[in-house]
Amino acid sequence: MTTRLTVAQAIISFLRHQYSERDGSEHRLFEGCLGIFGHGNVAGLGQALEQDSGLPYYLFRNEQAMVHAAAAFAKMSNRLRCLACTSSIGPGATNMVTGAAVATVNRLPVLLLPGDIFARRNVAPVLQQLESAVTQDISVNDCFKPVARYWDRIERPEQILTSLPAAMRILTSPAETGAVVLSLPQDVQPEAFDFPAQFFEKRVWTIPRARCDSNLLAQAVQWIRSARKPLLIAGGGVIYSEATSALAAFASQTGIPVVETQAGKGSLKYDHPQALGAMGVTGTPGANVLAREADLILGVGTRYSDFTTASQTAFQNPAARFININVSEFDAGKQLALPLTGDARATLQETAKALEGYAVDAAYAARMQSFREEWEKEVDRLYHLNWGPPISQGEVIGVVNEVSAARDVLVCAAGSLPGDLHKLWRTRDPKGYHLEYGYSCMGYEISGGLGVKMAAPDREVYVMVGDGSYLMMAQEIVTSLQEGYKLNIIVLDNHGFSSIGGLSRACGNQGMGTEYRYRSNGKLNGEVIAVDFAANAKSLGAEVVRAKTRDDLRQALVDARKNSKTSVVVIETAYAQRVPGYESWWDVPISEVSEIKSVQEARAKYVEARKKQRAF
Repeated sequence: MTTRLTVAQAIISFLRHQYSERDGSEHRLFEGCLGIFGHGNVAGLGQALEQDSGLPYYLFRNEQAMVHAAAAFAKMSNRLRCLACTSSIGPGATNMVTGAAVATVNRLPVLLLPGDIFARRNVAPVLQQLESAVTQDISVNDCFKPVARYWDRIERPEQILTSLPAAMRILTSPAETGAVVLSLPQDVQPEAFDFPAQFFEKRVWTIPRARCDSNLLAQAVQWIRSARKPLLIAGGGVIYSEATSALAAFASQTGIPVVETQAGKGSLKYDHPQALGAMGVTGTPGANVLAREADLILGVGTRYSDFTTASQTAFQNPAARFININVSEFDAGKQLALPLTGDARATLQETAKALEGYAVDAAYAARMQSFREEWEKEVDRLYHLNWGPPISQGEVIGVVNEVSAARDVLVCAAGSLPGDLHKLWRTRDPKGYHLEYGYSCMGYEISGGLGVKMAAPDREVYVMVGDGSYLMMAQEIVTSLQEGYKLNIIVLDNHGFSSIGGLSRACGNQGMGTEYRYRSNGKLNGEVIAVDFAANAKSLGAEVVRAKTRDDLRQALVDARKNSKTSVVVIETAYAQRVPGYESWWDVPISEVSEIKSVQEARAKYVEARKKQRAF
C-alpha cells in the first residue's frame, strides 16, 4: 500500500509521527518547524506545512536565530524533543551554518532543512546560486558538512526512505547528536512519489541508558577508595541524563566535593553541602585550589574544554588520575582517563552502590566547607558592591538572582557575563541556568531565551545580554510578541565589548576596537556613541524601562514579572569594574616580539604560566 505525496509533504508527515522515549516516558520528537520562506522552500516545504497543520510552523526573523532557538529548545528538553528549521537557498541557508555549529559543539539535536539549487541543473545558475567551474555537484549547502553530525542531499524522492531514519538515529543518540542537515533541491521538494504507507506509521526511538564495562567500574571504585583528595567535575551530561538527584545522593554519601562546568552548572543546588561551584578559568577559589591538589578527578558528562581545564593548568598534582563517566567514547577517553563509557545517571548509581561505606576523611571535608563559607561571603560582597552608578555587573547579577524564583531560567551566551554568572549565579533548579558556552556565540541570548520559553512556557525566562550581543540579534523580540512567549530581557549597556576589551589589556594592548566610539583623527578613540537601546526595544514592541540604580533595577524586574508580554530593562554598567578571576589562567598567546613595554611584560608572564601546562 502506498501514499502519493510530494517529497516535502512526505518529510512533514514523517516528522510528525516520530517519538522519543526514555525511562518509559514518551515525547513527540518534533514539536514544530521554524522557518523563513523564500525561493527554494516556499513552494515545497512551505506548501506542505500550510497543508499539514500537524506540525506547527513558527515564523522567525533571522535564520541563524531560529537555529539558536531550536538548540535552546532541545537543551531545555534534555534532548528528548527538538525542532526543525527550514530556509530558502543561498543566504537563507548559509545564515544557518553558525547555528548548526552551536548545536553540534553543544551536542544538541536540531534538524535543518535548507533549500538548495535545482537537482536537474538545466536552469542553472539560479538566483542566489554560487557556481563552481570545476564541478556541478556542489552548492553553498556543502558549507554545513564540517559543522553537521549528519549531512545528506536529497536528489531523488525515494532517497528520504533511507535518509530520514538515519537522521533520526543521530538526533536521538546521546553520544552522536548535533545538527542534522538534509539539503533539499527546490525542484525535488514538490516532486510526487508513491511512498510506502508504513513509512508514515508512528515510530518510537528509545534513548537507552547505556551501562559501562563492569571490570572498568570495579577498577574505578578501587581508585576512588584509595584517593585522599578526590574531586568530581559535573558537566552538561549530568543534566541531559537527568542525573542531578543521583549526583546529589552520590556526593552526600561519599563527601566528594563537586565542581561544575558551564554546561553542568545546576547539577547541584548551590547550597548543597558538597557544592563548590564553578570550575576552571571562570571558577571559584575553592574549586580551583582543590583541583590543583586533587589526586583523583572524576569527570561526569564533561568534554574538558580549555575553560574547564584552565588550558591544562588546573590539575597540578603529578599523581593525579582521571576517571571519566561519559556516554561518548570520545569524551570518556580524554585526559588519558579510565573510561566508564555509559549513561551518567546509571553509572553514578552503580558506582555509589559499589562505594557503600566509603567517605572522604574529616580534614578534607572540613577544608571543603571552609572554602564554601568563604565563597558565599564573597558572592554577597559582589552582589552588594554599591558601585556607581553606573553599577557593577556583579550587582546586576545579584539583583536578578534575588528577584527570580527557583524555577525561573537564566539565559546568556557570550561576553563577560558568562564568566561572572558561572561564578556568582546561585542555581536552585537543574534547568535554571542556561548558558551557551560551547561556542560562546554572540546573538544567541534572545533567540535562545525564546527557545527556552517554547520548551517550558510555565517558567519565567530572564535573558541577560550585553549591548554587543543585543546589537547583533535583537529582532526575535518581535517573534516572542508574535507567538505570545514572554521574555524578561536585561540589557547591560557598557558602551562596548567589555570582555574582549579586558582581554586586550591583559595581553598588553590598549583595547583597540572594543569600545563604541566615534572615529577621531583616524582612530576609534573619539566620544562614546550613545545608543538608545530602550528606544530600539520599544520600536520592536516590547515593554521598556530604563534603570540606573540597584533599586531601579529591582523594581523594574518586579514590575516586569507581572507583565504578560516581553519586557526589556536597560541599565548602564561600569565598563572597567570586573569580577576578579580566582586561582586560574587561560592560554591566550601573547605577541612574541613587540616594541610596546606592556606587551613585553605580558609575554614574559605568559611564558612563565605555560610552564604549568600538562602535556595532554
